[in-house]
Amino acid sequence: MNGAVFLDKDGTLVVDVPYNVDPARIQLYPDAGLALKGLQQAGYRLVVISNQAGVARGYFEETALDAVWQTLGDQLLPYGVTFDGFYYCPHHPEGQVTGYAIDCDCRKPRPGLIQRAARALHIDLSQSWMVGDILNDVEAGNRAGCQTILVDRGNETEWVTGPWRTPTVTVTSLQEAADYILGQGAGTSDGY
Repeated sequence: MNGAVFLDKDGTLVVDVPYNVDPARIQLYPDAGLALKGLQQAGYRLVVISNQAGVARGYFEETALDAVWQTLGDQLLPYGVTFDGFYYCPHHPEGQVTGYAIDCDCRKPRPGLIQRAARALHIDLSQSWMVGDILNDVEAGNRAGCQTILVDRGNETEWVTGPWRTPTVTVTSLQEAADYILGQGAGTSDGY
């Protein structure tokens, strides 16, 4: 079983534009391509884990997310980076769209998406990392059994503490996160 790096999308991989599904407005952070390339070359699987409450709130249809994932993939192709999966939560307990306005187990800070991805992709969570820009990402990763990295870009505004909300390390960029992970060991259980 391989380790993975689970990555939050908005504010971590791409500049945060709230509820955006317009491919023309998706902008990778400048260091994302090389950071992810290094992780993938070290044997880590790369999986996006994203809350997409815009579906539950009625801001866009769930099918609009297909273009988002395609655009992310296209923007990383020049680096030779491919994602192993895209997992998202379309729910929100205060949503307005029937069927999506629920309190689910997949919405971060709950670990459901990470656990689902791990089962489907045969990922060893004890050898994995969750990287995100807010403490809900950290909590989801810690609850799933991953090590965690907070990329502090100033997006965390609440700073609500708790037993699951302390990251393994805090950094200021995705490249710094990748460097830290790579300094800890390879992404495969046999060290290759």
